[in-house]
Amino acid sequence: MADWQENLIERDEDIRKLLAPVRRVAVLGMKTEAQSDQAAFYVPRYLKDAGVEVVPVPVYYPEAKTILGAPVYRSVAAIPGPVDLVDVFRRPADVPAHVDDLVAKKPAVVWLQLGIRNDAAAEALARAGIRVVQDRCLMVDWRRLGPAAR
Repeated sequence: MADWQENLIERDEDIRKLLAPVRRVAVLGMKTEAQSDQAAFYVPRYLKDAGVEVVPVPVYYPEAKTILGAPVYRSVAAIPGPVDLVDVFRRPADVPAHVDDLVAKKPAVVWLQLGIRNDAAAEALARAGIRVVQDRCLMVDWRRLGPAAR
């Protein structure tokens, strides 16, 4: 895209379009079953239950080998095959440390969960041709705007 700012997605109709083809979601900062009451676990579980392939990328929990029955990866770039969307559960100040990893994988979309906004990181990703959503809950928007909402 000529204008990187077009990759910063905010409008519902644009979110509906970007969610339509999503089949495989990597979850950066995913929690384990032991933290099932936290959004970084129950949002990906919801997506899996909705038929999306969820690829766990926990930042902590070095002992975890699988989450939700799927193998764990320690970086987004290490995931084999394409990833449609990366759902990010990291503090805003921690997001820039993941930009190079995200750009290396080049998913279609990087989604910063509700309460997570880092404009500098979003700009870097958008300039790399990755669409970015900030400060929105993927589970809420999937219910409202995702493929099953039609």
